[in-house]
Amino acid sequence: MQPSISIRLSALGALLLLAAAMPSIAQQYRWVDEKGRVQYSDTPPPPSAKDVQKKNLKGSVVGTVVPFELTRAVKDAPVTLYTSPPCGVSCDKAREALNARGVPFKEVQVWDENTNAELRKISNGREVPVLVVGSRVQTGFEQGAFDRALDIGGYPKTGMVPPLKQAAPPMPEDYKPAANGTAAPPAAQK
Repeated sequence: MQPSISIRLSALGALLLLAAAMPSIAQQYRWVDEKGRVQYSDTPPPPSAKDVQKKNLKGSVVGTVVPFELTRAVKDAPVTLYTSPPCGVSCDKAREALNARGVPFKEVQVWDENTNAELRKISNGREVPVLVVGSRVQTGFEQGAFDRALDIGGYPKTGMVPPLKQAAPPMPEDYKPAANGTAAPPAAQK
């Protein structure tokens, strides 16, 4: 091997080792924008942002890169999951399926007149869970149907990105179950 090639390879090797060993120094942020879409960045979110979370991603600079496929899918086909406080197992399974696949999503709890009207507008019904991927709507939880909707939306398959741990949202403060276990409209709760 010629000396100049050997020196270049050694320098390249040292540079790669340095890059792999260098910890990430940029603070990462996750927030929900004014249109309800989950956003990620390394710059602080705007004042209008909701649900702002600081993420301290440990590891190499390479480890903090979000795959292009996921970034594009989140932009082109944002995911919203409609659930309700009394939904139970099927809503839990829907949330688990999205988390396992590493899909960032907005969760809307359906429990009052406004959220019921929003759900009827989107799905023409009151059944939850409802998954919205871009303009595609899937009513009820069925793993195969969820996977097809996410595939069409361009989301990476399970195992291609790290799983998420998004928990169920807290119970709405004004929520009171009706006698039959469903959400009672605010006027009926008085």
